[in-house]
Amino acid sequence: MDKYKIFRLTCIFLLWIGLCYIVISSAKQIDFYVIFAVVASGIIVFVPLYKRYVREKKK
Repeated sequence: MDKYKIFRLTCIFLLWIGLCYIVISSAKQIDFYVIFAVVASGIIVFVPLYKRYVREKKK
C-alpha cells in the first residue's frame, strides 16, 4: 500500500476511535447495547476496508 492509503486508513481509524469515545463517555452506564453498537460499527467500518485493501494486496 502506498502512503496515501495508509494515511486514509489511519484517519478513518482515528475518527472511529473518537466517535466510539463519544458514545462510551455519553452513556450513563456501559451495558450490552453500548458494547454492541461499538462492535457493530467496527465491523461495518473495517470489514469493507479489509476486503478492499488487505485482501487485494494478497492477490
